[in-house]
Amino acid sequence: MDYQNTLKYLYESTPMFQQIGGKAYKPGLETTHKLDEHLGHPHQQFRTIHIAGTNGKGSCSHTIAAVLQAAGYKVGLFTSPHLIDFRERIRINGEMIPEDYVVSFVEEHRSFFEPLHPSFFELTTAMAFRYFADQQVDVAVIEVGMGGRLDCTNIITPDLCVITNIGWDHMQYLGNTLTKIAKEKAGIIKEDIPVIVGKVSGAVKRVFTMKAKAMNACIVFAEELKSCTNVRYAPYDTLKESRAELQELLEEEIKLQQIQELPMKMMQFVSLINPTDAIHAIDRIIDKRKDAILIHNSSFMTGLYYELSGLCQTENCLTILAALEILKNRGYEISKKDYHTGFSDVCEMTGLMGRWQKLQSYPDVICDTGHNADGFKCIRQQLNYIHNKLNQELHIVFGMVNDKDISSVLELLPKDATYYFTKASVKRALPEDELMKMASEAGLKGTSYPTVADAVRAAKENCPPKDFIFVGGSNFIVADLLANRDTLNLY
Repeated sequence: MDYQNTLKYLYESTPMFQQIGGKAYKPGLETTHKLDEHLGHPHQQFRTIHIAGTNGKGSCSHTIAAVLQAAGYKVGLFTSPHLIDFRERIRINGEMIPEDYVVSFVEEHRSFFEPLHPSFFELTTAMAFRYFADQQVDVAVIEVGMGGRLDCTNIITPDLCVITNIGWDHMQYLGNTLTKIAKEKAGIIKEDIPVIVGKVSGAVKRVFTMKAKAMNACIVFAEELKSCTNVRYAPYDTLKESRAELQELLEEEIKLQQIQELPMKMMQFVSLINPTDAIHAIDRIIDKRKDAILIHNSSFMTGLYYELSGLCQTENCLTILAALEILKNRGYEISKKDYHTGFSDVCEMTGLMGRWQKLQSYPDVICDTGHNADGFKCIRQQLNYIHNKLNQELHIVFGMVNDKDISSVLELLPKDATYYFTKASVKRALPEDELMKMASEAGLKGTSYPTVADAVRAAKENCPPKDFIFVGGSNFIVADLLANRDTLNLY
């Protein structure tokens, strides 16, 4: 088989959650252990970092991987779902798994796994672990598929566990309360392995505290960093102002360093706040005409600039910082320069797409893979800022899949926007006319289009250059958008 026929075989012979939803969900680790034994326990041949959570898994996984890459490590990265190409799920230092490896893996092991009837995700996980071992990665960042306790990635013994947050998603599989969902996510916590937990509170926080205590695992809640870390959204124009200020600071430092009588302590202080790396980071982001998240703390007095500028990243970056600090304590060698590089260039270094991704200017076209109510709370906040503070009219291309809490998301969307309702090219997609009817009942006004490309094309025709187009509601809406980027001339 060639690559395309191999993918067709995988999609048709193994249940794929991305396409058919719940029918593909296969909880439990029995099949995973059989595959792992057959393949020689490959996950034991490299270090791992395990990342779970309702939202933010992808951003945290890719950013941690980018910083480790910058530090010189050979880094495997396993994430899901993919947007355009299956191979996005399995990367080493940003490079996708080769097509011929996918083909040879399936051909070599087909006779073993066919009688097992593994799910698509079980087989993909096994392939990723074997590939990382074959390529002798130093460390692999492994993103949980769903939940944690029964997820097939949960056979690893990582250096660190990360749980980004707990929200309402996949309730039909993980439980109908936040504490039940939290217990499933907490299932990745291992004996004596440190764990970082992002935004949680109340009974959910107690779930993690008790689980960590039972497993004798050191637990850190990333939100505790808020007291000593300032995090804020920095628009493009603000970045240019910061760049100018840092350049002035650099020039003053150069003058000070030329003073031979300068006391040693003063020289050390000047060296400590050297803004060169921050300037280079800002330049990388400005060159892409992006906004950023700006982080200040005692370690980054001149700022750490994060190119993922969605407001949800203000929470994710605290989780990432806490995780990297634990990794340093566990022997990983990571410099401040590595932070600057990884945070400012995560998309290019790892291939990350769909996180408040800017596709075009004049008008601005942004897409985001947020697909549940918790994710859209941040998206709504950002859209309101764009409309109310930047005075841009909103044009929103929107679609969802039929197994999500659609009504809760619709209630969060801004009423003062023009909508282009559509559906993605997957079986789970909610028909655009049904979506428009539900949206109308929620007070949203717009028109329906049969494909994402049609909807985006209409939005571009109607939207003046000074205004703003947002595309989202589902991973699959973003996937269809990116797959049609050339035909839509989005560059």
